[in-house]
Parts: sequence; structure tokens; C-alpha cells
Amino acid sequence: MGFISYDVNRYSPKQMVIIPLILLILALASLGYMMATTGMPVKPGLDFSGGTAVTLFTTDTDTQMEEVFAGYPLISITGGINNGKYLKFGPMSDDQLQSLATVINDHYPDAKIDQIGATFGQTLQQQSILALIFSFVGMSIVVFIAFRTFVPAAAVVLSAFADIVMTAAAMNLVGIELSLATTAALLMLIGYSVDSDILLTMRTLKRQGKLEDKLSGAFRTGIIMTTTTLAAVAAMWVVAFFGQIIVIWEIATVLIIGLIIDMINTWLTNAGIIKWYLLRRGER
Repeated sequence: MGFISYDVNRYSPKQMVIIPLILLILALASLGYMMATTGMPVKPGLDFSGGTAVTLFTTDTDTQMEEVFAGYPLISITGGINNGKYLKFGPMSDDQLQSLATVINDHYPDAKIDQIGATFGQTLQQQSILALIFSFVGMSIVVFIAFRTFVPAAAVVLSAFADIVMTAAAMNLVGIELSLATTAALLMLIGYSVDSDILLTMRTLKRQGKLEDKLSGAFRTGIIMTTTTLAAVAAMWVVAFFGQIIVIWEIATVLIIGLIIDMINTWLTNAGIIKWYLLRRGER
């Protein structure tokens, strides 16, 4: 492909894996620091920490709204099109929540209020983490059964693990919280990652021919697949951004970040390990 200058055959396995390895170490350090300070590797959203979300339409400025809700734990105000506003409040007692509802009805009678209790949020958090763990473990078992060779299977699993870890660290950097929506995006990312990694592994292990030709062919096909998916997700991101569909926007943002990271891990980490493995076996 003309717009891709990267040559998968140009670099040695050591050169290919060094950059993503450094990024993985930095991502793990970032998640570890977040875990030590907040108790979660990624900052939890309202779905997991509990709180109240309010969607309304008003011409009031953010300063005016902050004055209206001065006595309540207002976390953030996000603006949208057509004077749309999305407000996040931290956990409150039942009396304080009822008082907030009264204030909202008095000032913004058409507002929509969504409330999640702290206990229910913790339950959702535990279930979501278990879903991620079981999905990853199930994927790993299937991959090892499919290839029955440790190094290629481990390369696929390592790349998928690096995708999730790096994407989670990037979520912290750009300020995207862990919620039910972003957890779903991470689960989808596992599937996307394994898809491109299996393509690379199958092309290089199962097909006959020169190693350079097999790597180049897999790279061309994989890049076309990933960029096509990226284009579709980018279109979804644009529509959700201008339409202020917060849930879809968060999912699309995580997927865009994850797909870009997946290209790095597939065509540097996984390709480097596979290339080293085949060269060690004496294949040319």
C-alpha cells in the first residue's frame, strides 16, 4: 500500500519488539500507579463508582449552573449541540438526592436524571472485571488449542494483552473513564486484536513460500482490514460527537485508540516474535 512506508521485512526481530515492549512497560507502570492511588487501573465512571447523571437543555452558562448546584457534589459539565448539557454528580445521601431532584425540577423541568447507587456500582464493577478476565482467558485457551505450538500462540496472547493494557493506559491519559460502555469496547478490542494476529500467524505458519513474501502478504491484508474498520469506527465517532451521543462516542474513542495500538502490536510485537521463531527453525 502506497501510504504505508513500513516494511515488515526490513527490521530484525529485536528491532521490531523493542518499541512496543517499552510502551507496554510504561503502560503497566501507569496502570499500577492508578491502581495504587484510586484502587482501579482505570478511573471508574458513574456506572462503577455510583453517582447521578443529568441531561438537560439550557442557555445557562457553566458558571450559572455551578451556582445553581453549589451545594451538591458536581463533578463536571459537558456541553453539546442545541444547548445540550451533561452533568455528573458524585455519590449523595438519599435526602441530598431528593433535594437535588427538587432543584433540577424547579430550574430545568425537562431534565433527565439517571442515578446509580454506590453498592450497585461496585457490583457492576466486579462483574465487568470478571467479564474481561473470562473473555481473555477463554480467548487464550482457544488460541493455544488452535495452534498447539507455544511460541506462536503466546505471541497472539501477548499482543492481545498488550492491546488491552496500552488502551487502558491511553484511556487514563485522555480522560476516558471505565464504564459499561468502555468495558464493552475493550471486550470488542480483544476480538479485533485476535483477528489480525491470527491472520498473521496463519499466513506465516501454514502457507508455503518465502518468509519475506508471506510476511508482506499478511501485512497488506491486515492493514487493509484494520484501516477499513478504523474508517467505519471514525465515521461512528464523528456522528456520535456532533450528535452528543456520549455512550457511542466513548465506545468509538476506545476502539480507535485500541485499533491503532493493535497495528503496533500486531506488526511489531507479534510479527517480530513470529519472524524470530521461524528464523530460529531455519525457515527462509
